[in-house]
Amino acid sequence: MSSAAYTADESLLEAIAQWRGELGAIRRLSANTLEAYQRDLGQFLGFLNIHTGGTVRLATLSDLRAADFRAFLAARRTADIGPRSLARALSAIRSFFGYLERHGLASGDILATIRTPKQPRSLPKALTVAEAKSALTAPELLEETPWVAARDCAVLALLYGAGLRISEALAVTAADLEAEALRVTGKGGKTRIVPLLPQVRQSIEAYLKLSPFSPGREEPLFRGEKGAPLKPRLIQLRLQQLRGALGLPESATPHALRHSFATHLLGRGGDLRAIQELLGHASLSTTQVYTGVDTERLLESYRAAHPRA
Repeated sequence: MSSAAYTADESLLEAIAQWRGELGAIRRLSANTLEAYQRDLGQFLGFLNIHTGGTVRLATLSDLRAADFRAFLAARRTADIGPRSLARALSAIRSFFGYLERHGLASGDILATIRTPKQPRSLPKALTVAEAKSALTAPELLEETPWVAARDCAVLALLYGAGLRISEALAVTAADLEAEALRVTGKGGKTRIVPLLPQVRQSIEAYLKLSPFSPGREEPLFRGEKGAPLKPRLIQLRLQQLRGALGLPESATPHALRHSFATHLLGRGGDLRAIQELLGHASLSTTQVYTGVDTERLLESYRAAHPRA
């Protein structure tokens, strides 16, 4: 089921398989989230093998106390697992116990007494407008193969000019570009409409003119040097190269361009609800972190410029 080693009886293994199928078919979790949930549950069951001294069964789960769950979280903390990963692990366990309870296989009531680990507040690290603009054109100066340089410029333009996640940018097809706005399928299979700036569209068209490959209408546009769909790692490496060439901060990553898109929109008076829709955030609270970013940048400017600061 996952890379975590554990021993469970047949009835529990069957329940796990059905739970996973439900997550994919009904809740439509992404493949990465499914894998993470499976890994987290596997680690919990592996812990129970040692903690209870044997094969984990449905009856084992029914007999668990709050102290057992806390012991698992404590063991993970000892292994230097951060609060975000702990919270996700607890979410996976709660999801599985919720499935068991709905099917009359075990009760998850005791989990209500387990508090989610407190998350540290961290602000996204945005680039300045000048840094973002320089990153968008620099591939043409660093890459000798013209179509590869144009490809990377186009991908970066989608990250900063449309606020896409890197996975969303690399999934763009010719069919997606037929309308004036871009239809994007993001996390959880949610679809949103994102305006496509003329400069971003021009950047994509420049790449398509130079590209030696002609993907089908419904296939990803961006290709590696052998014609396969472009991997995120190549864009991450490109940003790493740009950091050295342009003197950008270590925080300059593909996702930082998406952060910069949101921060710069907010700084120009963009509506928080509209930014939420453009980013594809399910909750406004996720988007509200950018108000902190913008306030911090304002205070930095104040401290640097005010004579009495």
